[in-house]
Amino acid sequence: MSIDRLEEGDDLFVTLELEDGTEVETQVITIFEVEGQDYIVLIPEDQVEEEEGEVYIYRYFESEDGEPGLDNIETQEEFDMVSEIFDQIVEDGEFDEEIEVESSDVEDGGYLS
Repeated sequence: MSIDRLEEGDDLFVTLELEDGTEVETQVITIFEVEGQDYIVLIPEDQVEEEEGEVYIYRYFESEDGEPGLDNIETQEEFDMVSEIFDQIVEDGEFDEEIEVESSDVEDGGYLS
């Protein structure tokens, strides 16, 4: 999986290269921390204006030279915990995007089975 960073105004866009080689253009919804680990939530660019849509959640890090990177979430327990916290962030309106996301719409693309 690769990540490219493009800034346009206040929005941050990420190009995900999935394991099957397809690329998905996404917009960053939020980055948040849980137990010392940063997580990033991405929504496909073509769903940004939709009331509901799928999102991708990954571990987020920056390398020593400041380059952003993503890692898969390692366990189902970790994914469930992070998804619950993201659901709470959505309910509390703690990010600037006006996107309604249901927990059933969260993709486990960041989870390794």
